[in-house]
Amino acid sequence: MVSSGGDTRRRALAVCLVAAFMTGLDVSIVNVALPSIRDGLHASEDGLQWTLSGYALTFGLLLVPAGRLGDSRSRRTVFLWGVALFTLSSLACGLAWNMHVLIVARLVQGMAAGMLNPQVSGLIQQMFQGYERGRAFGALGATIGVSTAAGPLIGGALVSVFGPDFGWRWVFLVNLPIGMVLLPLAWRLLPRPQLVHRRPESMDPVGVLLLGIGVAGLLLPFIQRHQWESAAKWLLVPAALVVLVGFVVWERLYRREPLVNLALFRKRSYSLGSVIALFYFAGFTGIFFIFTLYLQSGRGYSALAAGLAITPFALGSASAALLGGHLVSRLGRRLVAIGLSMVIVGLLATMEATALVPGQAVGLATALPLLLAGMGSGLVIAPNQAITLSEVPPEGGGSAAGVLQTGQRLGTAIGIAAVGSVFFGGLGEGWPTAFRHGLAVVVTSVAIALAAALYDLIRTHHDTKTHPDPGREGLQPGGDP
Repeated sequence: MVSSGGDTRRRALAVCLVAAFMTGLDVSIVNVALPSIRDGLHASEDGLQWTLSGYALTFGLLLVPAGRLGDSRSRRTVFLWGVALFTLSSLACGLAWNMHVLIVARLVQGMAAGMLNPQVSGLIQQMFQGYERGRAFGALGATIGVSTAAGPLIGGALVSVFGPDFGWRWVFLVNLPIGMVLLPLAWRLLPRPQLVHRRPESMDPVGVLLLGIGVAGLLLPFIQRHQWESAAKWLLVPAALVVLVGFVVWERLYRREPLVNLALFRKRSYSLGSVIALFYFAGFTGIFFIFTLYLQSGRGYSALAAGLAITPFALGSASAALLGGHLVSRLGRRLVAIGLSMVIVGLLATMEATALVPGQAVGLATALPLLLAGMGSGLVIAPNQAITLSEVPPEGGGSAAGVLQTGQRLGTAIGIAAVGSVFFGGLGEGWPTAFRHGLAVVVTSVAIALAAALYDLIRTHHDTKTHPDPGREGLQPGGDP
């Protein structure tokens, strides 16, 4: 028998997962529509780049402040405003009559996504405990994996069905019915404001400003690496690091409740989990970027065919993420290490497949290796998030999730820049060789994440031998160093 309270929490979780799917989809769905947008709105390369990078920029900037706002006031309220803003900005994107309107709408859409995502993690922290929390994060991981990997497939299908003139508009307009259904369901099912821990403390405006400037300074050179040709852009990176050091100093000295609880980083589960997320996302999202380019530009695949070719990764990720949610409380960080190893093996096999079958059948040849890599990915994202947030108090779940996801956004931007640079630099040797060079960068980044996971396992084994604790949960393999 499942209690009515359990039923309500499951329905509330479903609402959160649909919102996560919607925002995750818009990270990758636009890629295959770029040629249609260029023709339909006579867009420049700069305009197309901002259509992608503008969303990523504002997404990353809002994560931590929005997470803190939800923790301090009401996650439900911030969630509702985020859904409403995302739906309206999607409408504006779909109806855009020129590139300026589209870019502004995408910036707002990214802000709405940044408002929504930390609330999802915070609400899971709030509504579930222990084993159930692991399963909920498993469902979230499956959702993230499917939305990111299925974006090119769904986008390609929409462009094919509605044609190049209107298909790109439906890439954005598809969010309207989702948002319109989400709003009343979220209003009815999500925990009411009075159930959320409320704090009268300041929102730390100086901390918000310093973190925003630092994150923007780090992101901009990478997301504008091709359009901003001057090498002076890289001066923003050390300047941003100086600002972020100032942010850390401010947070330590701030007398009231700081924007980010730096004590979290003294917990090995949180600090190493954040490192794993940073490096894994630096590699993970680069796969879709170079694979769709390789298939469409190098092998003449249509947008729909390229989307279908990446589907095995999405299927593997979704299925394994659900399994990972069940196993994480028992296996802990070992599960993440297994997943990272599977990703590396799958990507190495993908590289070998492109060497053996360099022609039109490459999409079929890479299906099984990508399925294996996708299954590994499903055992990484959700379990790592569950472990990383396992020692975070529920009342601070949104802020902690916001910091974790900001690291993921930074990793994504830096990783795509690094993978893309190597990929484009190798085009002189042919598309298959360039693709393998790009994948080598992805594998290196994932290997660093694996090293961090193995370090955590070694430390945990040492701590267990030194201070045996038979009651220790697998979901908390790190603890205080």
